[in-house]
Amino acid sequence: MKKLSTLLGASLLSFSCLVAAPIQAEETQVPSTVNWTIPFGVGGGTDVWARFIAPHLTKNLDGNPTVVIKNQPGGGSITGTNLFYKRAKDNGQDILGTSASTLFPFMLGDKRVRYNFDKWIPLMASPTGGVVYVQPNLGVSSAADINKLDGVTLPFGSQGPTRLELPVLIAFQMLGLDVKPVFGMKSRGAGRLAFERGEAKIDFQTSSAYLNSVVDLVKNDKAVPLFSLGVLNKEGKVVRDPAFPELPTFQEVYFQKFGKEPSGEAYDAYSKFLAAGFAFQKVIFIPADAPTDVIAAYRKGIHAMLKDPTFIKESAVQVGPYTNVEGIHAAQHLSEALNISPDLYKWVAQWLKTKFDYTL
Repeated sequence: MKKLSTLLGASLLSFSCLVAAPIQAEETQVPSTVNWTIPFGVGGGTDVWARFIAPHLTKNLDGNPTVVIKNQPGGGSITGTNLFYKRAKDNGQDILGTSASTLFPFMLGDKRVRYNFDKWIPLMASPTGGVVYVQPNLGVSSAADINKLDGVTLPFGSQGPTRLELPVLIAFQMLGLDVKPVFGMKSRGAGRLAFERGEAKIDFQTSSAYLNSVVDLVKNDKAVPLFSLGVLNKEGKVVRDPAFPELPTFQEVYFQKFGKEPSGEAYDAYSKFLAAGFAFQKVIFIPADAPTDVIAAYRKGIHAMLKDPTFIKESAVQVGPYTNVEGIHAAQHLSEALNISPDLYKWVAQWLKTKFDYTL
C-alpha cells in the first residue's frame, strides 16, 4: 500500500507538472499510427469500450491517426499490461486501456504485477456500471424473486478473485447466493459465452458489454436481469444506474431481502472496490516519458472528442450515459479511489484466503 501511495503520488505529480506547462499541441500531431493495447480478449467490456472510442479518437486527434486495437489477454489483464510496461515506445505511439482488473491486482500487491503507475499518465477515465443476470430456467423473473435462488448452486465464469468481479463476488456472498465461481476466464466476454452455453447460471457484465451483447439475450428470453451495481452521485451515494433505471441496485435488493441497509466490513470492501473499479473504471494511459507536446496533442484531441455532439450521442447508447473524466482530474480521482486502508486490506486478504484459498 505504501508502494501504491508513492506511485500514484508520483504519477499525479508528473501529470501536474505537465498540466502546468504550456500546451504546445497546435502544430504537433500524435504518430500516424497509434497502437492501443487492450490487455483483454475480444468481446469483453474493455474491448467493446475501446473499439467504440477508437474511431472517435481518429476523428478528433490532429492528423487523424489510425488507431489500432491490439488485444493481449491473459492473467486477467496482468500479462498484457506487464508487456506494455516493458515494451511501450516513448514516442507517443503506444497507449494502454485498463480496467478494474488491472487496478485491483496493483491495489492488492499481486506478485505477478510488474507495472508501475508512476510510469504512465492517465489521459481519460471512463466510469461504467454493471448488471447481474441469471438463466431464465431458474424460475426468477426479476430481483423480486431473488429468494427463489436460495439453496440453488449458481456456477459463474470469472477471471479470478482479484479481478473485476471482486466486488460482485462480495455482493453475491452478502446476498446469501450459493455462487460457485469457475476461475480462469480470459475476459468477461468469455464468461458471457459460458453463460450462453448454459455452463454458467449467473453472470455479470459491465455496461458496454451488457448493452452490446446481453440486451438481445434478455429480449429473446435467454437471460433475466436481477440488479445493477448502480453509480455514485456527486455526494458519493449509490443511486440507480441511468443506463438501467428500471433495475434496482444491489443495495435495494439487499434491503428487500434482509429488511435493513447493508453494512459491515464486507460492505466497506464492496464499496471501496466498487468506487475504485467502476467510478473510474476504464482508463487510457500513455507512458509518462512520451514527448510533452505529443501528450498535449492527445489531451487536446480527447478534450475535443468529449465535447463532440456525435460522440456524446453515440456514447450514451454504446457505453452508457456516463460522464468521462480527463486530464489532471482523472489522475486526482484515481489517486483517491485506489487508496486502501490497512484494515480494509487485511479484511480482503483474509476473505480471499478463506473464501477461495487465494493468498495475496
